[in-house]
Amino acid sequence: MQTVVFWVLAVAAVGFGVAVFVVDSMARATFALLASFLCVGGELLLLDLNYLGVLVVLMMIMEMLVMAVFMIMYMMNPGGLMPMTMVHNRRAALTISIAVFAAMAAGVLLTPWPHRRGAVPHDPAFSLGEAIMGPKMLVMMVIGIAILATMIGSVVLATDRGRYDRPPGRDGGAA
Repeated sequence: MQTVVFWVLAVAAVGFGVAVFVVDSMARATFALLASFLCVGGELLLLDLNYLGVLVVLMMIMEMLVMAVFMIMYMMNPGGLMPMTMVHNRRAALTISIAVFAAMAAGVLLTPWPHRRGAVPHDPAFSLGEAIMGPKMLVMMVIGIAILATMIGSVVLATDRGRYDRPPGRDGGAA
């Protein structure tokens, strides 16, 4: 059963990935990309990579929803629902993507993959984090909070008006 679900999610992820370039609006492309990433998150969960799976699902939901909100706010095309093309220079893009796919597939098939040495660690996520970050994990957590505070501060300082202030001339009064 797990194998069937794996292949269904794999085909769905590729299908939604193709849909990103086939649909004719930015909003539909955004939600097709979200669906593709959710399928990939499901694949990670099936592989018992729970932390990475949940992380991909949560990050992609928030990222794609923020992207959709900004499209609705700033695009001349309200809601991103008017027809448009997602691919520019179609012939060159197709040639490049086929060449890159062929090179990557050849790399997968021609690479002599190493054999496992030793046993699987008890907690693979912890082992991966330790291997990548080592003793610097606390520093990275603090930096993450500092970056978040910087983003919030820059948004707050970017405007000189408060939440309920109106620009001159928009409140019906004299400008």
